[in-house]
Amino acid sequence: MMQGMRSFERGAFEEAVHFWKEAEELYEKREEIGRQSEALVFLSQAYQSLGLTREALRCLESAEILAQKSGDAVRIASALASLGNVYIATGPEDKANEYLNRSLAMAKELQDFRLSATILNNLGNLFMTQKKYREAGDAYQESITYATKFDKRSLTAIAATNAAMALVQERRYSEAKTLLDGTADIIGGLDDSHEKVYALINAGLTYADLRSHLPGEKDVLLQRSSQMFHLAVSSAEAIGDLRGESYALGYLGKLYEDERQYEEALGLTHRAVFTAQLVNVPESLYLWQWQAGRLLKAMGKIDDAIPAYRNALQTLQAIRQEMSQCYGRTKLSFRESVGPLYFEFVDLLLQRAAAMQGKEEYEPYLLEARETVESLKIAELRDYFQDDCFDVARTRITRLDLVSKTAVVVYPIVLQDRTELLVSLPSGLKRISVGVGERALAQEVRQFRSTLEKRTTREYLPHAQRLYDLLIRPLEPDLRQVTTDTLVFVPDGPLRTIPMAALHDGKEFLVEKYAIAVTPGLNLTDPRALNREQIKMLAAGLTDAVQGFPPLPDVSSELQALRGIYPGDILLNQNFLIASMEKELKDKQFSIVHIASHGQFESEISKTFLLTFDDKLTMDQLDRFIGFFRFRNEPLELLTLSACETAVGDDRAALGLAGVAVKAGARSALATLWHINDRAASLLVDEFYRQLQDPSVSRTSALRNAQRKLLGHAWYQHPGYWSPFLLINNWL
Repeated sequence: MMQGMRSFERGAFEEAVHFWKEAEELYEKREEIGRQSEALVFLSQAYQSLGLTREALRCLESAEILAQKSGDAVRIASALASLGNVYIATGPEDKANEYLNRSLAMAKELQDFRLSATILNNLGNLFMTQKKYREAGDAYQESITYATKFDKRSLTAIAATNAAMALVQERRYSEAKTLLDGTADIIGGLDDSHEKVYALINAGLTYADLRSHLPGEKDVLLQRSSQMFHLAVSSAEAIGDLRGESYALGYLGKLYEDERQYEEALGLTHRAVFTAQLVNVPESLYLWQWQAGRLLKAMGKIDDAIPAYRNALQTLQAIRQEMSQCYGRTKLSFRESVGPLYFEFVDLLLQRAAAMQGKEEYEPYLLEARETVESLKIAELRDYFQDDCFDVARTRITRLDLVSKTAVVVYPIVLQDRTELLVSLPSGLKRISVGVGERALAQEVRQFRSTLEKRTTREYLPHAQRLYDLLIRPLEPDLRQVTTDTLVFVPDGPLRTIPMAALHDGKEFLVEKYAIAVTPGLNLTDPRALNREQIKMLAAGLTDAVQGFPPLPDVSSELQALRGIYPGDILLNQNFLIASMEKELKDKQFSIVHIASHGQFESEISKTFLLTFDDKLTMDQLDRFIGFFRFRNEPLELLTLSACETAVGDDRAALGLAGVAVKAGARSALATLWHINDRAASLLVDEFYRQLQDPSVSRTSALRNAQRKLLGHAWYQHPGYWSPFLLINNWL
């Protein structure tokens, strides 16, 4: 146990695992279940420090069982506290909150000041991830009070540093600096340990953050930040903590980067890379490889920067799953945290392609740029659906641009200063650069989307025309040279939130010229024409108002009309239950599943659902139910969701909508970006299915014809009625 503690204190977590595993096994042989529980709690801390949260959870579940058997209240509280701490990183947050508060109540009752201080610090970390900065500050201050009671200076320093970080988030910058100044001296006086190294690094990062908020003290803050990082390097070197040394060197390099002292920054960054490689720490290695790439780019060494970025992305792939876990910081999506790495690299590749003359020279750079964005899209979808096997179960994967000779795939890449359109033509991949960056494009897209939903005005039209001029007009000379009837968009960022069908050239909508499909990624499809023979449909929906949602009175006639087109089963109102959906899909074979009910796609998958009569159908349940088809000869051909909704400007929610077909294991999906008049939806869906009966009509042509029918309707010609319907994934 002591050897494990000594290893842990100098950051040798693999060694600590070895010793604590051995201790746990010895206690088990002696049947000392209380001490075995204690060893498992320590072992979980080492696993968590290595980013191995699943192993940490397994240890703690066993530790809690053993502690309960032993009847030792301190050990029970300790196991519960550690479980809460791991759940901060893995989620769900309510579990973290439950375990931390249960253990805190026990620790206070036992008057265990050390454990109370530790739990309160961790509770503060939970509040930080939830952006509850005032509550976080209060928890840290209470932690300091308890830590002071048993004279634990290291925990006092850690909680005080965290409290300063919370004050920064509350914009109480002067108070944060004052608290940090007093804390830094305490940290400096501690014995060298892994704990001290990380306290110094956090202090250095907080001083660095304060520079932009206290410009009058910028030089002092820079000096203090540098001092903290240098002390962290020295302390890490003294105990052989290569992990801590890598972080300290890397962040010191970042400080020099911010000051544009690129040569010094690059030297420190290379040392950080080397140190991280020595101990195989990919979670810091990719950061410093990325930093090296940025520095080389800033120094004009593009040929050296490109391999540095490649290395960073390769390292990141190895730890992508851990990237979705966040401890003690505001939770970010995968795109928010590392999207800039992908797009900075793509920007370099596209710049290099622009400098090339011949196709054989520039096309490899264009392909690599597209593949890089593609890998980000797949990672985003896995992150959104919290499913690391998101796209693994596809039965047949083919590149979209190789599927149809009459379809043109448009792959927009939205960068800070411009938008690049990569277009797949019979002659190969072509790059078209448009001079509008991410911020301006996002603003135009938001205005278009919000005005498009106002179905009594034509305010949308100027935005529809501007977006056409940006995204479609530059393609027209090439489109005129080829025979094409379908445009397939692989939208990114804000472009996910709008229907391309409603873009307008000044005379007509884009859908009047082409059939339009969207897909979340190039490689996430099963491109096969719809087999019209023996189509069978499961149609489910609600007309009644349930669970606080308004009625959908036209759904009943919509489902009855569908029965006249395709044979199958209907689940309406009280028959549309979670259990009945599961039974139907488990016991029977359907080609099409049609759900006419309220559906909400949110930024968080936990808040995304389809409404049933008795409950909310989650994406995991939908995946499980439709997943029954994966074990049969044919997967589901089409999933239709005719009353879905995503919020204006929420491109992460729109990402979830775009990924629903792939997640559910369906070849394609028909879904709506926003909820519309259910009479209009019923008319459009009815025409779509009637069109699908014709074997010469593709899915996307069927949607186009249905949209054009509404466009010609006196009541529903406004694009707010017909454009939110998207055909997602396989368009054949």
